[in-house]
Amino acid sequence: MTRIPEHDRNIIEKALYLPMVVTIFNRDLQIIEGSSLKMKRPYLEIVEAALKLVQSDLVQVKKYLGKENIKVSELKRDQEFTMYRFLYKRYEKHHNYFNPRLKNKVEELLRSYFKEVFT
Repeated sequence: MTRIPEHDRNIIEKALYLPMVVTIFNRDLQIIEGSSLKMKRPYLEIVEAALKLVQSDLVQVKKYLGKENIKVSELKRDQEFTMYRFLYKRYEKHHNYFNPRLKNKVEELLRSYFKEVFT
């Protein structure tokens, strides 16, 4: 992604990570709702608030990508790597991401959204 400026590269990476964060929060909501917790509401409220923040950021990312005519798509996935294709101003780039790296970054984002909810 060397031909892609750093700002755009950061937005592209958000386009990879944020949908994963949304998926995890949605799954967590289902798990909490189906759990035997005595007081589910506080947990649901925290996850819902974080989910709203992520969704808002994702809307902004999608708007930017559309405005700049940038496309991001997953090409293939195996046990170790996920390959993405980036179309950036008529330039096509394929990039492999190590799945544990993706997981670590998503965990980092989950933490940051929870911190944002509490501040």
